[in-house]
Amino acid sequence: MTNKIEVSWKGQMLFESVTDEGSVLIDADEAVGGQGKGLRPKKMMLTSLAGCTAMDVASLLKKMRAEVAGFKVLVEANLTDEHPKYYDKVHVTYQFFGSEFKKDKIEKSVNLSVERYCGVMEMFRQFSKLTTEIKYINQ
Repeated sequence: MTNKIEVSWKGQMLFESVTDEGSVLIDADEAVGGQGKGLRPKKMMLTSLAGCTAMDVASLLKKMRAEVAGFKVLVEANLTDEHPKYYDKVHVTYQFFGSEFKKDKIEKSVNLSVERYCGVMEMFRQFSKLTTEIKYINQ
């Protein structure tokens, strides 16, 4: 399967990325001529990582009947100092909110995403040290 996107210049450092599923604006930092109207490319990569694994987990939790009141995926990444700058260490935290957690099923859902289903996570493994953790927040 081949995926295609098209990125069009909208002036200054603003670009629009269009796919068959929708579009997103990409912009640079104001210090280098951006206007703050879109996501930065590297942060978009982190967004893709979080979104990919979050979708896996949401789907798996539903299938396993282990619903939670809510959850968040937080990504913290270390950007190297030298050009080309890239993320050499990435830490993903899964925060689950609710009470009476089915921890075994939640952990299985996360592990299946991390180890088997999330293709973006596999891509990140090619260039960074990837770590994960799960936190439970009682409400």
